[in-house]
Amino acid sequence: MHDLAVHSGTGATAPVTPTAPITPPPPTTKQCRPGELAAELRIGIFRSARRLRAERGSADLPDHQYSVLGWLNVNGPLTPGALAEMQHVQPPSMTRTVNTLVELGLVQKAEHPTDGRQVVVSLTDSGVREVKETVRRRDVWLTGRLAQLTAGERATLAAAAQLMRGIAAS
Repeated sequence: MHDLAVHSGTGATAPVTPTAPITPPPPTTKQCRPGELAAELRIGIFRSARRLRAERGSADLPDHQYSVLGWLNVNGPLTPGALAEMQHVQPPSMTRTVNTLVELGLVQKAEHPTDGRQVVVSLTDSGVREVKETVRRRDVWLTGRLAQLTAGERATLAAAAQLMRGIAAS
């Protein structure tokens, strides 16, 4: 990626990276209407999530496999059926995903404590390390981007984060 040059008017040239954030103008009344705002948020959230997901741990897992590790990290051991329900996939698809993660040494299966017909899936030590490394890489990337914003922009995002959590919980 080439740096762009900005002339300061004093004859000096300062390099500017194209990834530097640009402070947008204040939103218009039209942009604040629910329909317009929904479209803008959907696009921004989707692109941000996709960029964040690009930061992966050393196993470089596809999103659906990492998501299983994330659910297990937050919720502890779960049955494949519970994982399928949480992921909104069919049980056979989850069974294939779990089996792949077992082969990679990231999860393990054990007998269900009360139902001999089922198994429970849990993270191995390698799985825990993979989750921690992925979270670390994602945090490093996002922290770096946030550090480039002004204090006011970060305050706006902090307020928006709380609003987005509320929307997601509804």
